[in-house]
Amino acid sequence: MTGMASRQFRWPLPLLAMLLMWLPMVAMAQTRAWLEQDSIAAGDAVTLHIETDQGAPDYAPLNADFALSAQSSNRQVQWSNGGVQQRNLYTVALTPRRTGTLQVPSLQVGSARTVPLVLQVSDAVVATPQSNATAFIETEVDDPTPYVQQSVGVVVRLYFASQLASGELVLDTPSGASLQRVGEDRSDVRQVNGRRYNVVERRFLLIPERSGTLRVPGARFTGRSAGGFFDDFFGNGGDGRMNAVGAERTLQVRAQPAQAVQPWLPLHSLQLRYTTAPSSARTGEAATVMVEAIANGATRAQFTDLPVPDLGDAAQVFAEPAQYEETFNGSTPRLKITRRYSIVPRQVGSLRVPGPRVAWWNVDSGSAQQASLPDLELAVAAGRAGAPVAQPIDTDSALPGTAAPAVASSVAPTAAGTRPWPWMAAAAGLALLWLLTLAWGWRRGRRAVAHTRPVPRPGAIAPATSSRASVAELRRAIDGEGFDQVEALLCSMAGVERLEQVIERLADPAQRQTLQALQQARWGGMGDVTALRARLRESFRDGPHWSAASGAADTGLPPLYPPRQP
Repeated sequence: MTGMASRQFRWPLPLLAMLLMWLPMVAMAQTRAWLEQDSIAAGDAVTLHIETDQGAPDYAPLNADFALSAQSSNRQVQWSNGGVQQRNLYTVALTPRRTGTLQVPSLQVGSARTVPLVLQVSDAVVATPQSNATAFIETEVDDPTPYVQQSVGVVVRLYFASQLASGELVLDTPSGASLQRVGEDRSDVRQVNGRRYNVVERRFLLIPERSGTLRVPGARFTGRSAGGFFDDFFGNGGDGRMNAVGAERTLQVRAQPAQAVQPWLPLHSLQLRYTTAPSSARTGEAATVMVEAIANGATRAQFTDLPVPDLGDAAQVFAEPAQYEETFNGSTPRLKITRRYSIVPRQVGSLRVPGPRVAWWNVDSGSAQQASLPDLELAVAAGRAGAPVAQPIDTDSALPGTAAPAVASSVAPTAAGTRPWPWMAAAAGLALLWLLTLAWGWRRGRRAVAHTRPVPRPGAIAPATSSRASVAELRRAIDGEGFDQVEALLCSMAGVERLEQVIERLADPAQRQTLQALQQARWGGMGDVTALRARLRESFRDGPHWSAASGAADTGLPPLYPPRQP
């Protein structure tokens, strides 16, 4: 047996040498990678090609130094040496995140790996309107010296002279700030240095999170033109690629002043006015007061709701949720807030309604200010008495000489001896038959509902339907929307209409306490909005914790309010 085994694995030396030389060549031919260019400018993109006969490459190591885009794949099948050989070609566009000598790392492709590649990235040449470039970028910031947590409007304008087939405009979020795109892009056509440009304007909101120097990187554009005669005339032939890099902007962020009032509200300006201001009212009836605020430099997420007047026992005040409208005034964000109050006086006399007062910080003058409206004086009269209830009139028992009312004068009197007893009996029979029909229909409907409605299991939690809000939507609303939107999403997730019903359905005491604090803040005047938003974010980071559904006792009667359909 040993001799047979040794003869089985004995190879001729020449054949073994050829096999050892051939195997590395096959491995090298299986997977290879190369760059379209080995040197580019910052902001430009370079294409990485990978050819292999194995699976798709793992691009994850590239994210450290490159932004990835325009990924594609192509499969080729060919005959070679009497057999079928399959080759896959993968391409991806790489945009460097920094300048200098960058290494494209080795990538895993199935069971093989690519060799590392080197790319030289030089400083970008920032095109200006005077350079007559095919594409250039302008970046406008409404305040170069903002305060911490101040809303800064950033407008990025892309100018391009050729028609675009595709393109991507990117503004990276700077370190130490949050950046949010606002609204839709605006398009325009402008003449710059005698050349016609298409202009795309994109708006952002930048909120610094700490004081000091804040560097906003230049916006980047990568695209391809549709081509044409004018592109060739202006020197934009070839593959039609267009790239542009905007200039970096540096902001000096100021710290929150020690004498600033809380909640901290940095603005350029704040104006209040009455849109509805009554001078009189009646007890027991609602008088409507409407207040409008215009805040330049604020967003819906950071502005506190307009306060609710405190009238004590003199009147009840019902404040509706505020309505918001966000726009831009040039490059500065602008917020319009409208809130309606219903005031119901309880006693006759003069009622003084305190005007709203909102403390804010003027970022232009660097001083604390207060916006206010004058008090309202309402002359309260007694409420109107209710209309008298009409009583049935018995014409037989009317006193002699009493005039018959107008409504009865058109009815011909019927003599006592000629009462229509047959007609009255027929009417009573029809009424009885109608009541029996209603009872039969009601019992049939209850039986059908009992057969079709699923019975909840004890301790089961109602599943969320696709039409209700998701946890992701709730997180986005807590981070960037108003509190009325947060309340609406929670009501949608619970399938109810009021926040009180949401609180009743929650099983987590911390979540119930947070929503009770939200109620107090919305109806009793906002406190520290930032702290309340952080508390909501922490309590609902993994969504609401609903309590187990408890079956109601069957009383044999239909529900007063029908269940809400999903």
